[in-house]
Amino acid sequence: MNQISITNLSELPAAAKQLLDSCGDRKIFAFSGQMGAGKTTFIKAICEALGVKDTISSPTFSIVNEYLSSKGKVYHFDFYRIKSETEAYDMGYEDYLYSNAYCFIEWPEKISGLLPEQTVNVNMSLQNDQRIVSVQI
Repeated sequence: MNQISITNLSELPAAAKQLLDSCGDRKIFAFSGQMGAGKTTFIKAICEALGVKDTISSPTFSIVNEYLSSKGKVYHFDFYRIKSETEAYDMGYEDYLYSNAYCFIEWPEKISGLLPEQTVNVNMSLQNDQRIVSVQI
């Protein structure tokens, strides 16, 4: 497991690049952590590192946002509002997760039984004045 420490926002671009570089060709990332740990902010930095030019925002109400990057499509999910894995089936989750596009998933515990084996698990926590990003490949 790798760890990345982020003490201020100026470190986000380097941390995003470090995460992407450490994961090779893996494209599905499951972000866990308490509300306010910085998951959406970090995903925004990762999208920017991938060359996304669109406005990047939380998909809390839409469940998924789609962006175009220099590396193809990018999907950003927020499953906080779903009540069961059935809702993910209904939205066609497999069309996204098996599209070979980058997928960044917030609140993955809501769909844990549906995540592909090659998913990179990213846990974000607050410790003192730092964001700690723990990565399990």
